[in-house]
Amino acid sequence: MSWEVPLTTRALITGITGQDGSYLAEHLLEQGYEVWGLVRGQANPHVSRLRKHIGDVRLVHGDLLDQGSLISAVEKVRPDEVYNLGAISFVPMSWQQAEITAEVTGMGVLRMLEAIRVVSGISGSRTPGGGQIRFYQASSSEMFGQVRETPQNERTPFHPRSPYGVAKTYGHFITQNYRESYGMFAVSGILFNHESPRRGAEFVTRKISLGVARIKLGLTDKLTLGNLEARRDWGYAGDYVRAMRLMLAAATPEDYVIGTGRTQSVRELVELAFATAGLDWRHHVITDSALTRPAEVDLLCGDPKKARDQLGWEPGVTFEELVTMMVESDLALLSRSDRPADEPLSFDHW
Repeated sequence: MSWEVPLTTRALITGITGQDGSYLAEHLLEQGYEVWGLVRGQANPHVSRLRKHIGDVRLVHGDLLDQGSLISAVEKVRPDEVYNLGAISFVPMSWQQAEITAEVTGMGVLRMLEAIRVVSGISGSRTPGGGQIRFYQASSSEMFGQVRETPQNERTPFHPRSPYGVAKTYGHFITQNYRESYGMFAVSGILFNHESPRRGAEFVTRKISLGVARIKLGLTDKLTLGNLEARRDWGYAGDYVRAMRLMLAAATPEDYVIGTGRTQSVRELVELAFATAGLDWRHHVITDSALTRPAEVDLLCGDPKKARDQLGWEPGVTFEELVTMMVESDLALLSRSDRPADEPLSFDHW
């Protein structure tokens, strides 16, 4: 049984200029939603790119560091659904910027939940029902960290191995706490690694696809990487945003693991990416131990059985199709004669 969605559902997305935010905005617009995005300012080049390519999105100003601005944004938009995707999400950087990671990725969740609670007038325990703002929190497989079992499911204990993973764990538990304390319809999607041509250039999957494209086009000859043996459950971001909407359309608020149930090593990703471009990776890849994380996460593999059984969600794009998509996109991107040399390497395949 699903929630009876209003004729025009209004959604507010934090982190709308990121990979997941852009795919989610497109998906919700296709479903007939009115979509709002929370932005800190118009100067962000991704904001203008978002306006250009997803023109129907409306913007409201707010900051996950500022409680008052979030209350004002929720009051202005009056959303039916809030998707909290905003975070400092590059894991290696979280060791260098641990405090701001905790404030945005962790405490930002609390501030958004408080904004919803205040605007909704919730002061005590309440049963989820009609008229409530439904809240989605973007949790992460990095919360599992040093895993206790494989594959990981909704009952697997957390042991985060980075400041990012710790912050996400706080966000996950405070979402659960508000659900239990106030009866809010608040859920977390524990998403395993999900990639796309819109991924930021600092993430390993995009670093590899861009590196392959540069080598194929003769722009460089080498690609430097860290731990090639780390294994991840990699899926396609466009598939994963469908699961977010399904969680908020469910009859009851529950948390779900979203993944493919398959793992590949960074080495396997490299081999496939170079082979897609007709190259032998062994001639071009250099490993550097300086790029290894202070506390490594060696293996992450999600068990999406609950999401499959209760939400009817299945990934549609295979790992092989994803890697091919990313390499071909970056080859086309770097081949463009009209592309400015200083243009950011996210979203510009549009």
